[in-house]
Amino acid sequence: MADSQPFCVAEERSGHCAVVDGNFLYVWGGYVSIEDNEVYLPNDEIWTYDIDSGLWTMHLMEGELPTSMSGSCGVCINGKLYVFGGYDDKGYSNRLYFVNLRTRDGTYVWEKITNFEGQPPTPRDKLSCWVYKDRLIYFGGYGCRRHSELQDCFDVHDASWEEQIFWGWHNDVHIFDTKTRSWFQPEIKGGVPPQPRAAHTCAVLGNKGYIFGGRVLQTRMNDLHCLNLDTWTWSGRIPVNGETPKHRSWHTLTPIADDKLFLFGGLSADNIPLSDGWIYNVITNCWKQLTHLPKTRPRLWHTACLGKENEIMVFGGSKDDLLSLDTGHCNDLLIFQTQPYSLLRSCLDCIGKNAIILESQISLLPPKLLQQVLKKITFWTAANHREEQRIQKEETENKYQWISSN
Repeated sequence: MADSQPFCVAEERSGHCAVVDGNFLYVWGGYVSIEDNEVYLPNDEIWTYDIDSGLWTMHLMEGELPTSMSGSCGVCINGKLYVFGGYDDKGYSNRLYFVNLRTRDGTYVWEKITNFEGQPPTPRDKLSCWVYKDRLIYFGGYGCRRHSELQDCFDVHDASWEEQIFWGWHNDVHIFDTKTRSWFQPEIKGGVPPQPRAAHTCAVLGNKGYIFGGRVLQTRMNDLHCLNLDTWTWSGRIPVNGETPKHRSWHTLTPIADDKLFLFGGLSADNIPLSDGWIYNVITNCWKQLTHLPKTRPRLWHTACLGKENEIMVFGGSKDDLLSLDTGHCNDLLIFQTQPYSLLRSCLDCIGKNAIILESQISLLPPKLLQQVLKKITFWTAANHREEQRIQKEETENKYQWISSN
């Protein structure tokens, strides 16, 4: 079943999962705040965003549904969305689910993976994952362990001595092989591992898994590390050249080329929501801050996915400090262009933006090209409609704030 009302948008949320497969962005889970209460989004809904037409559609899901959660780690591999861990009303999870996104009839069916070999990670949320050679490689996160499970890979935050349960941050590495359905921990051959952390971010370039930032105890970090996913050796903290992004957590790091990573947003060490964007170049070992990004639309605990033409699609998250003012959840889609679009894309955008002027000529286009143009017209119509709604909403909020302050 699908809900495709004209120009509808997925609900505002933070701590959700989002992946891109083919022409679509998929969004599942997360939470929103209603009257100071954390409300988890329905576990039987998945939202799809058509990258070409700009239209959102909600689909109801079937099967062995995950519980409604936030802080789960969602990744896509071979057309399947895998969701691991997270936090719900009953605590932390270490369950793994997947759903096939490439369905012919539009039916999305969850499957809980129970017939696996090996030992999964201990329950946790706010972890990250590298996808490499049909394997899901998880790092870090915040969660709980029993006394018998305490190891060097765990920094204790709190404890219940009566129940012998400990909460804290991890820096362990766990692998799930999607071919053999088996969990195992690789033997780390050398190097200094990153400090335990959560709300960090991971990204893969070639055979290296990169980590940036995150939080442990009251400290937010801005260190960069990488793990060789073939030899299982840590780099130690990478001493980058020049300027470095601020310390932060709840940010995103996205590969945009074979040698570049795009960092966006997060919450600073001073509890300030961030809207800055940076590109890390592996060849030069330098960070470069992007100066053209809007400064008025910060995001934290959002998601960022790479589009078909290397655009970054940031969805959801919060514009407020979630630790003190948990009311600023978002549902708008920020699109950051990291390289020039193709000539075809530029032409389609030009026609879409000027459809009224070109109305008499559009019908003369060849059928295949006409379909692309019609989708792009829909895209810009929807984009303009949502931008008008956003501006009206901000004007209304500013009006109420002015009235209440006077």
